[in-house]
Amino acid sequence: MFDTITGIPLHPLVVHGVVVLLPLTVLGTLAIALRPAWRRTYGPLVVGIGVVATALVPVATQSGKKFEKTLQLDVGKHQQLGDQLIWFALPLLALLIALVVLDRREAAPASESGSSTPSTAIKVVAALAIVASLATAYQVFRVGDSGARKVWCGGVYDCKPVQ
Repeated sequence: MFDTITGIPLHPLVVHGVVVLLPLTVLGTLAIALRPAWRRTYGPLVVGIGVVATALVPVATQSGKKFEKTLQLDVGKHQQLGDQLIWFALPLLALLIALVVLDRREAAPASESGSSTPSTAIKVVAALAIVASLATAYQVFRVGDSGARKVWCGGVYDCKPVQ
């Protein structure tokens, strides 16, 4: 199931979805965490992108394991970092959903009472979402960099180590 699509290895295809959609989720989460006015408008869209991105992470890791066997290449560090990525994506998604849900719950009473000050809970969740976003972005970079170096360095290009 996680081998190929029409003869093309699945892993490189799915990875592109992860490395585009997960950083997009990070940027969207940062935007709605820092700009409360955008939460009701863009929150559901960011959550949708986050759900798809998070769902693709295990597909990428499982297809990567199949791809490793095909290549007969040791991708130890890349695989280890890739396996960890879900533990960054899941908390980010949970905090993102919590932020959007809490904001929507407070929206109705706020319009009746006239208060537009976000609650402490929303502020805490927004702060945690920012931290989770930054951690996830860094982990995506680490996974992608290790994979790209494994594929490209020593073969087509002579890559310099990251300093």
